[in-house]
Amino acid sequence: MQYAFALIIPLFLAGVLFPAAGRLDLPFFWAAVLTPLPLAFIVGPRLDPDLIKERLKPAAGGLDRPLRALGTVFVSAQLFVAGMDVGRYHWTDTVPTWLRCVGLAGYWGGMAFAAWALVTNRFFSPVVRIQSERGHHIITTGPYAIVRHPGYAGMLLSWPCLSMALGSWLSIVFLIPMAALVVRRAKLEDKFLQDNLEGIVNTL
Repeated sequence: MQYAFALIIPLFLAGVLFPAAGRLDLPFFWAAVLTPLPLAFIVGPRLDPDLIKERLKPAAGGLDRPLRALGTVFVSAQLFVAGMDVGRYHWTDTVPTWLRCVGLAGYWGGMAFAAWALVTNRFFSPVVRIQSERGHHIITTGPYAIVRHPGYAGMLLSWPCLSMALGSWLSIVFLIPMAALVVRRAKLEDKFLQDNLEGIVNTL
């Protein structure tokens, strides 16, 4: 189950990018799809089974449930437009090769940082809620010793880097509302945890 969960991202990328592009001869597209695979095999067996269940089907209650659905829409739009741009119409596919390589590295780095957060924080739910049934407590180790919200930070790095790696400037536009939603979620989650979970210290 852990491996299947970790493979969701590569399969999702391939399922949107290549049909939108209408072709398979795009090396950076393949790199974007295959780059997460090592992470999948490293992270997969380290994920808490209860975390996987929570992420696939969060328990009732909590705040901000629509975020994942909205995020999927915006990221799908990013990928679809990138595929159309680079594979078919060449609207803004002028990203130089060296910058696409930098983007690919940043994309992998952002995903790795977010994956580290998933492995470290067994309460990383897609819904803002106190998971009292799972002994919810403060996480201060791993990436949480560096950044307050490492999962969101990794996402905010990886998405624009992915657009650069794919070679489409236009696709970045769809990340603006997505980034705004993530920043809003981080603030909402922070306040909620401060109000409802013992041990949170306000550092914002």
